[in-house]
Amino acid sequence: MLKYYVKHFYYTRILIIIISLFLIIPLAGAAERKTYLVTAVHDGDTVSIKAKSFIGIPLKIERIRLIGIDAPELKQEPWGRRAKRHLKKLISESNWVVTVEFDVEQRDKYGRLLCYLWDKNGRLINERMIEDGYSVLYTMPPNVKYAERFTAAQKKAQSKNAGIWGKGGLKKSPEEWRKEHPKK
Repeated sequence: MLKYYVKHFYYTRILIIIISLFLIIPLAGAAERKTYLVTAVHDGDTVSIKAKSFIGIPLKIERIRLIGIDAPELKQEPWGRRAKRHLKKLISESNWVVTVEFDVEQRDKYGRLLCYLWDKNGRLINERMIEDGYSVLYTMPPNVKYAERFTAAQKKAQSKNAGIWGKGGLKKSPEEWRKEHPKK
């Protein structure tokens, strides 16, 4: 009889472990994409989110650099300010709540999180910034998950003469502009 109980106890434990694994594994996958409140838009490709809070009081604010895009610098008038305004508009349309998705590298050399941002309707904000003509394609391997989508978005923006691709558009790419105007 004792053997029966030991065997039963053993099999019950294994069953509990297996069921637990089936419950935990989907949660681990869900950790790749989480929803956050955007607290600030710094420019056309950088925002801040409230990463952690306690009773609504932010404990940690994280800066996010949008992957795959390069928006004009704020001093690249008038396109820097326009890019910032457009990103702000896209995020406000999502009630300042975005879903964050990572790629291979999660931080840049400045400590910012590298992310794709999705709005409440499931649209990729990074892609919309390119397609609407407020940023250029800027791929940095290994973070190239949506590179083909972004390439197609830029071609679409160029063919529509949208934003920086239109009349009076951007004279120099953000990268060229930064080289000529290094931060001191």
